[in-house]
Amino acid sequence: MRKYSVLGLTAVVLFSITLLAQGVDVTGDWEMTMETRRGETTRTISFAQDGEKLTVTMEGFQGEDVKGEGTIKGNELEWTITRSTPRGDFSMTYTGQVEGDTMTGEVQMGQRGSNEWTAKRK
Repeated sequence: MRKYSVLGLTAVVLFSITLLAQGVDVTGDWEMTMETRRGETTRTISFAQDGEKLTVTMEGFQGEDVKGEGTIKGNELEWTITRSTPRGDFSMTYTGQVEGDTMTGEVQMGQRGSNEWTAKRK
């Protein structure tokens, strides 16, 4: 009987963890901060979430909006944006983790390397 109680409790705990991981919703506006060669930059980023699918709108360097798409699984998120530049299109892939009203992560910028970033919900 004790064996079944332990198994039942284990199942409840695992199910609860799964529900909590699926409950992350990043929809809305966030303030993203990143250290660059030009110093610290802060921009607004907006997420629209539909299940695991993300639609992202980021404020660009000249104030223009840049759109991208990505995914969120549990508290792990990833999205890619592509900017048009005089030298051609330039893609940036962001990866990170959500913890409540904060995010942390890294952006890969092709041959330009990577930067760490943080964000907080507005």
